[in-house]
Amino acid sequence: MSNCAIVGINWGDEGKGRMVDLLTEEYDVVIRFQGGGNAGHTVINEYGKFALHLLPSGIFRKGVVNILGNGVALDPENLWKEMQEVMNKGVSLTPDNLKISDRASILMPWHRLLDELEEQRLKDKKYGSTKQGIAPFYSDKYQKKTILAGDLFYPDKLKEHLKDLMEWKNLTITKVYGHEGYTMKQLEQWIEEYCENIKPFICDTSRFLREAQEKGKKLLFEAQLGSLRDLDFGIYPYTTSSNTTAAFAPVGAGIPSAKIDNIVGVVKAYSTCVGEGPFVCEMFGDAAEELRKEGFEYGAKTGRPRRVGPIDLVATKYGVEVQAATEIALTKLDVLSYMDKIPVCTHYVVDGELTDRFPFPMALEDAEPVVDYMPGWKTDISNVRHWNKLPDEAKEYVKFVEKSIGCPITYISVGPERDSIIYRNEE
Repeated sequence: MSNCAIVGINWGDEGKGRMVDLLTEEYDVVIRFQGGGNAGHTVINEYGKFALHLLPSGIFRKGVVNILGNGVALDPENLWKEMQEVMNKGVSLTPDNLKISDRASILMPWHRLLDELEEQRLKDKKYGSTKQGIAPFYSDKYQKKTILAGDLFYPDKLKEHLKDLMEWKNLTITKVYGHEGYTMKQLEQWIEEYCENIKPFICDTSRFLREAQEKGKKLLFEAQLGSLRDLDFGIYPYTTSSNTTAAFAPVGAGIPSAKIDNIVGVVKAYSTCVGEGPFVCEMFGDAAEELRKEGFEYGAKTGRPRRVGPIDLVATKYGVEVQAATEIALTKLDVLSYMDKIPVCTHYVVDGELTDRFPFPMALEDAEPVVDYMPGWKTDISNVRHWNKLPDEAKEYVKFVEKSIGCPITYISVGPERDSIIYRNEE
């Protein structure tokens, strides 16, 4: 049996969704194990183009079971809307191919409200939140102030619990932020409109996964965001509020006993970043705008223009270490085809010293990039499907990145479509 985790190596937005959609063909179960509706996994296949935020990216593969694990911030409102969008494109969603952990905590309407109110209060010191309620949600979860998906099956007890939570939460909303609080009528209507729709999909997914493991089924763990947004190992406090690392996957998925045999780290051929915080290799001006335009770098969830830069080998090497990646999928190599020479951030200068080690978060603000250049290939490679058909300059670029980060690059994406991929092991 071989289990796999697909994780982001950098700031997120690396192309994990397209890799999950591709590799799911080899797996029986796909599990989202952390994060929430702030994800934006873009998938293009025979059904069309999708920006998935909560649904696992294996949902398009027939015969594959998709699970939202207990570590996910379960947003019934956005999930139901997303489910409807997918079903309207001809994708079947049933309790057989989509299962929601009864131990997943529910993200409430007040979480999104508080996220927005706090960003407004912070003003120019904001974290760059997607305002999907993620930080307030995880804060409440660790305070044991949430309701579980399984609580929906106990309506009488749920009502009393919800009333207590509402009274507690309204204190913050009204007293701290001066905003109008919630009423039970509003919450009951919200539960009826959204939670009841996803209720048939809620079950004991841990039991299902244990049985699947006993039968020798292959599990694929899908992460959201990347190493540099991990709550413990990222560029704190400009991180998400969950653990984006492969090591957390079995816990967040609901099967702590699972062993992960392979970790595919996804790296973009250049760097992008959505949100605030230090971004050492950032490009500005016309060069940045051209790269952004060529790569269509706008947030899948927010539509915000992504900050862009050359591939950052310092950050990428660190991300590989944090994830314990066993192999790399390099995405969007085709985007660089317009460049005469390709910039590469090889080192940082921190406190006057040259380093290839990723600094402590506080030191990142003053770090400066060292940028070298490699020859461009100046030809369209989007139709290339074999390693030996790539221009020599493109192959040299891939080899240089591979050597610098210390992890084999086995997949090279040259387009967003499922088949726009080069398998390096076929060279």
